[in-house]
Amino acid sequence: MTSANLPPVCILGLGLIGGSIMRDLSARELDVFGYNRSRSATRAAQREGFDVSTDLADTLRRAAEASALIVIAVPMEAVGQVLAAIAEHAPHCGITDVVSVKKPVYDLVRSHGLQSRYVGGHPMSGTENSGWGASLEGLFHRAAWAVTYDYAAELDGAGTPVPESWSTLFVQVCTLASVTGAEAVPVSVSRHDEAVARVSHLPHVIAESLAIVGDHGGTLAQSLAAGSFKGATRVADTDPSLVRNMCETNAEALVPVLDEFIALLVDARATLSANTPSLKQLAESGNRAYVRMGARSGARHESVSPVKISSRPVMRVHPGAPGWVRQLEQIEALGGRVEVF
Repeated sequence: MTSANLPPVCILGLGLIGGSIMRDLSARELDVFGYNRSRSATRAAQREGFDVSTDLADTLRRAAEASALIVIAVPMEAVGQVLAAIAEHAPHCGITDVVSVKKPVYDLVRSHGLQSRYVGGHPMSGTENSGWGASLEGLFHRAAWAVTYDYAAELDGAGTPVPESWSTLFVQVCTLASVTGAEAVPVSVSRHDEAVARVSHLPHVIAESLAIVGDHGGTLAQSLAAGSFKGATRVADTDPSLVRNMCETNAEALVPVLDEFIALLVDARATLSANTPSLKQLAESGNRAYVRMGARSGARHESVSPVKISSRPVMRVHPGAPGWVRQLEQIEALGGRVEVF
């Protein structure tokens, strides 16, 4: 994939993720502009030389004129409003997003009649910090970037050809991931949300809970807290509103995963409260699981949603070719990454 596949990019929302995408594209001298609601953040971005506006309608009209790829990078609660604005001012532009849940976004996209213009995305990288000031070039280096394909799967399942315009959009979103240094991983929205509930959203719930338990130990516990506690609670430093956005919007997938985690804690409590306390089963099973995941993913230490993909299988796909949607399903089943040509 080369940047030649990428049209001008319009980013709506310039926080940690949207701002970092803008920095990466600008550093590669690609055509990128954007919108941000915060006037102070917009002024800061403008002082650094970035093409940013606080006028959403004007930005979208510009996107329509440029046939830009629109990247929705606002919190989940603002997605519906942004989609309504896109439907009004730039209904023919391709749309992607970087929201941490995919099914709620896709449901909103469908409700606005924009599903044929949409390919969802979610770069699995970040920090506990937020806002334009936290954005940085290189944030997505070697990160997995989930790219959804549900619209194509729905058409393919019904025996309907996938429009060339959608195939082109899929290539553009994969290219966007590639030029930021990430690697595209095809996913369906429901499987994405269940997976991130396990490896991204549950860790936030655990970190918040662990921070509270540690704090209940008072000043002595605070003084003795070392690497394991600080590492396990690091993401509790995330803006609470962002944590709520992630977890509450993915509650349907998160609750069963939380039940699974609670069951493990209940079992651990039972074995530790026995006449002969034991943590053998949990410790050994957990270590084996950690080794398996480490061999597969090798998590990046600075990422809130850590997934590294050095051992992820690569499959090349030609969007629009016979059977290409089925290939995406096979790649998803393998947890592999896709390269388009």
